[in-house]
Amino acid sequence: MTEDLSYSQAIEQLEAIVQEIENEDISVDQLSEKVKQASFLITICQQALKVTGQEVRDILSALNQEPEADKGP
Repeated sequence: MTEDLSYSQAIEQLEAIVQEIENEDISVDQLSEKVKQASFLITICQQALKVTGQEVRDILSALNQEPEADKGP
C-alpha cells in the first residue's frame, strides 16, 4: 500500500474490498487484513478531501477579495 494513490484509485480499491466482503469472497482469515487496508484507504480519501476543501475555500476567498474595479459595471 502506498500513500501515492489518488482519491479515485483509493475509492476504487475501497469499492472492491466492500464488494468482496458483501459477496463473502474473502475468508475470515483475510478479513482483518482487508479491514486494515480499507482503513488506510479511507485515511487517504479523507486527506484528499481535506486538501481539496481547503483549496476551494482559498479560491473562493480570493475571488471575494477582488477589488470592486475589477468586477465590472
